[in-house]
Amino acid sequence: MNDADIEADAADRMLLQRMAAGDRVALATLYRGYHGRLCRFLSRLTRRPDVIEEVINDCFWIAWQKAGSFQGDSRVSTWIMGIAYRCGLKALRQHGDEPMEDEALYGDHAPSHDPGEERELRDWLGKALDCLTVDQRVVLELVYGVGHSLNDVAVIMQCPVGTVKARLFHARVKLRNVLPDLAGDPSMQLGSAP
Repeated sequence: MNDADIEADAADRMLLQRMAAGDRVALATLYRGYHGRLCRFLSRLTRRPDVIEEVINDCFWIAWQKAGSFQGDSRVSTWIMGIAYRCGLKALRQHGDEPMEDEALYGDHAPSHDPGEERELRDWLGKALDCLTVDQRVVLELVYGVGHSLNDVAVIMQCPVGTVKARLFHARVKLRNVLPDLAGDPSMQLGSAP
């Protein structure tokens, strides 16, 4: 962890202590600080904005209730992501995962420099990510999107580090094989004959 991560975690720990004492302002501050990250992370589990918001609310309800029992064995961000992951899996079991339009998912947060090109890239990557298992998408997002270490991801997903490494490896292999096909250039396939 770098100095910024250490400072952010210390601030989050203070917010948890205040939440444990019943401070709703601390809850609101933590919620605002994590909402964007959780939206992005949970979009790897489901494309339904209503389910994502429900999961975030459930996550912070649990964080509110359990703030006093946080042991400090991990970073607060790891603890919150773990809660969100488990709430997300529960929501998927309850609601399923009916695809939504990308515009509904990204809303006003979509980049605006070249909408056509950006949309094409999002569609292309979205289709590639859809070829992965949920666990593989989550590992990719946690490692590359959020920046968690493999050990943190193991804590979040409640599995051994070796399992995280295997999911990451298989996700990369699958993407390496799928992306050229989606781009419409089968000659880019690794291992294909010229």
